[in-house]
Amino acid sequence: MAFEGLSGRLSEVFKKLKGRGKVKESDIKEVMREVRMALLEADVNYKVAKDFVASVSEKAMGSEVLESLTPAQQIIKIVNDELTELMGSTNARITFSSKIPTIIMMCGLQGAGKTTHCAKLSRYFKQSGKRPLLAACDVYRPAAIQQLQIVGEQAGVPVFEMGQGDPVEIARKAVLHARDYGNDILILDTAGRLHIDEELMDELRRIKEAVQPQEILLVIDAMTGQDAVNVAKSFDETLGIDGTILTKLDGDTRGGAALSVRAVTGKPIKFVGTGEKLDNLEPFYPDRMASRILGMGDVLTLIEKAQSTVDEQKAMEMAKKLKEQNFDMNDLLEQMQQIKQMGSLSQVISMFPGAGKISEEETAAGEAQLKKTEAIINSMTKRERERPAIINPSRKRRIAAGSGTKVEDVNRLLKQFEQMQKMMKMMGSSKFRRAAKRGRLF
Repeated sequence: MAFEGLSGRLSEVFKKLKGRGKVKESDIKEVMREVRMALLEADVNYKVAKDFVASVSEKAMGSEVLESLTPAQQIIKIVNDELTELMGSTNARITFSSKIPTIIMMCGLQGAGKTTHCAKLSRYFKQSGKRPLLAACDVYRPAAIQQLQIVGEQAGVPVFEMGQGDPVEIARKAVLHARDYGNDILILDTAGRLHIDEELMDELRRIKEAVQPQEILLVIDAMTGQDAVNVAKSFDETLGIDGTILTKLDGDTRGGAALSVRAVTGKPIKFVGTGEKLDNLEPFYPDRMASRILGMGDVLTLIEKAQSTVDEQKAMEMAKKLKEQNFDMNDLLEQMQQIKQMGSLSQVISMFPGAGKISEEETAAGEAQLKKTEAIINSMTKRERERPAIINPSRKRRIAAGSGTKVEDVNRLLKQFEQMQKMMKMMGSSKFRRAAKRGRLF
C-alpha cells in the first residue's frame, strides 16, 4: 500500500503529540525532526523534505497553535494542508483541444509501464464517452507493437500501427487517421530507453514538433524512488511535460516520488496506477492522498469506485432480496465479487479512516479468509447455495475437499451465514422498525 511506512511513522508522531495537552516550541521542534526523518525514510527528496518541515514549523509556531486547547489537531491540519499543497492542491485535468483529435503524447523510460498505461488511459476516456485511438510509435522494443495491440483489444480501443517505420511519420499518419475516423483522443505510445540519451530525446522532440500534442505526459515508476525525480526533471527540461502518471503506486510502501516530483518539476501528477488491471487507474487528488497519508481515509474515492463497479439494477434487486429475506449464498458470492472489482482488500481498506491502525498481517489474513469463503461457496451446488440448511455432514466433507479447506471452515461459514440471516430477519421485523424510529434499539 502506498505511503504505508510514512503513514505509520506520522501516526506514531502525532499520537505522542496528542498525549501532551498544551505544547511548547521545543515539542514542535522535536515533532518536526521526526516528521523530517519520516519523509526522508519515505524517499522524499531531501530539499523537498527540508522546505516542507520549515513551512509547517513556521505555521505551527504561531500563538493560535501554542495557546490552543487542541494543538495536536491544529498541527495535523497544518501538515494536511501543506501535504496537499506539496502535491498540487487540486486535481489537474487533461487539457482537451477545441478540434479533434486531442493528442496525448506518452513518454518515459523503458519498464515504467508506459504501454500498459496508454491502454489504461484510453479505457478511462472510453468509459467517459470518448472515442480514443492508440498509436504505436515505439518501433524499437521487441513486441512493443503487439503488446499495444493486445492491451488495446482488452481496453476495447483500436490501435493504429505502420510496423517498424519512422515514428514521426507514424504519429503524423495517426493524426490524419483519427480525424478521418472520428477519434476525438489520440494517445501516442512513444519509445523508451533504459536510460536518458540524446537519441531518445531528439526523436521525442521531432514527434512533438510534428504533431503539436495538447498534453505530454511522463510515465514514472513510483518504485524508482529518488531517481524518479531526476528522470522527471530531465524530461521536463527537454520536452516541457504537462504532467506525470505515477505507476506501481500500490507496490511502493514509501511513495516519496509522489511527494517530490511535483515539487521539483512544478508539473502536476494527473493519474496514478494502482494495480495491474486496466481499470486500476485513478485521477490524482492531492487532498485525498494527503488524507490517506495521515490515516484519515479517502471516502470520496471509495464512493466513486463503488459507483463505477456496482450495477445499479443489481443493487436494487439485492436490496429487495434483503427486505424480503431471500438473501442466499449466491447473493453473498456476488457481493464478494463486486467488492473484488473495487481492488484488493488492502486498497479498499486504505480508503477508510483509521486504516493505518490495521496491520499488514491483519489485511493479509482478511484477504486469505475472503479467498477461502469464495472457494467454499464455489464448491457448493446451486441447490446448496440456495438452501444451505440441506448441507449435511457428507455434503460438508465434499465441499471441504472441493475447496481445499477443512470441514470446520465450512461449518464456520454456515454458522456465520445463519447468524446473518437471523440479523436480517430481526431488522425486517415491524418491532425493530418501530424501535429504530423511536431511537430505542439498545
